[in-house]
Amino acid sequence: MPKKITLEQIRESAKGLGVETAVLLAVRDVECPESGFNADGSPVILFEPHVFWRELGKVYYYTKRKQMRDLFPDICYPSWRKSAYNVRPSHQKLYVASVLHWDAAHASCSWGLGQVMGNNWKDLGYASLKEFVDAMHESEAKQLDAMCRFIKANNLVDELQRHDWAGFARGYNGSGYRKNKYDEKLEAAYNKHKHTK
Repeated sequence: MPKKITLEQIRESAKGLGVETAVLLAVRDVECPESGFNADGSPVILFEPHVFWRELGKVYYYTKRKQMRDLFPDICYPSWRKSAYNVRPSHQKLYVASVLHWDAAHASCSWGLGQVMGNNWKDLGYASLKEFVDAMHESEAKQLDAMCRFIKANNLVDELQRHDWAGFARGYNGSGYRKNKYDEKLEAAYNKHKHTK
């Protein structure tokens, strides 16, 4: 399967959700405007150090996560902060974190076109986290499928149908969406694509 998604595949996914093609194009543009893959063929990810802290807690790695925080303060810390995001590339962070705990590390990344967090794998109907991660490596179509599953699982289809950009942004990205003007970006992206059939 080719890694690059086609407009026809986006149309089909939009039809499956019951939304306009332009709506899915808008979400894609805001979440991952360039491509779902890097130049080296790896999926685009964002490693979230504060999520890694939580995921390590779920597997009772309390002492290990404190050691990780001390050794790699840009990879593991208790609460979100912007300052450590650009210390090293996300795939490097994922590699280091995976040495300690593969599942916790991969659950702590947002993946591909929809930037869907790995820790959602079970709610989205994947048999395992590895199945989700393998899909994110396979193609942009699989990445879009994960995004659509997330939209459905979180009951956000209505918001997209109504063009309730703020409501969708809150459900998709959390209550801090206003800081990044996520709703405004969605509306602008939709207006760019609204004549796409």
